[in-house]
Amino acid sequence: MQTIDDIETLEALYGTPGAASLRKVVHRMTPLYRRWIMTSRYCVLSTVGPQGTDGSPRGDDGPVVLELDEHTLALPDWRGNNRLDTLRNIVLDGRISVMFMVPGSDTVVRLNGQARLTAEDALRRRFERQGKYPATVIVIRIGEIYTQCARATIRAGLWARDDSEGLPSVGDILREASDGDEGGAAYDAGWAARAAGTMW
Repeated sequence: MQTIDDIETLEALYGTPGAASLRKVVHRMTPLYRRWIMTSRYCVLSTVGPQGTDGSPRGDDGPVVLELDEHTLALPDWRGNNRLDTLRNIVLDGRISVMFMVPGSDTVVRLNGQARLTAEDALRRRFERQGKYPATVIVIRIGEIYTQCARATIRAGLWARDDSEGLPSVGDILREASDGDEGGAAYDAGWAARAAGTMW
């Protein structure tokens, strides 16, 4: 396979970026980007660290982030699987990217910046849900915000289809990955109760 290993060759294949793709970039929360991001209940968080990269879905029952000021967002780390891949990366390398999505909109809003992790009690308490608090909060310093071209979402028909029929369950995947030691139907049957008891 012939690979591309210099920027000049890469840019020659694509040409000049359109003016709009550069002009839409901002470096703080503007009124319209604020409206968009604060409507988003779901995002994908990407980080990098010594062990590699990580992409982590994050969701909430309201805005997925809290605006601390026009340059700073806060994202609670709600209960998950305790692997801590994203959090380890943030502790060791603060570079972060976030893709905010809103069901029904083909637009994706992207944010790049620097993150740090805090367990400060006052900030954690701002995210109280059903008497529960996140263990930590990711504080994101905004580097840039911009919209992503909607073509990928349109191509995928992301919000207009349901391709889930026949997919393996998490129990099936866990059974396969553990050579039958864990998972299966019993794992799937107990999932709803486990999630209900540990949500937030």
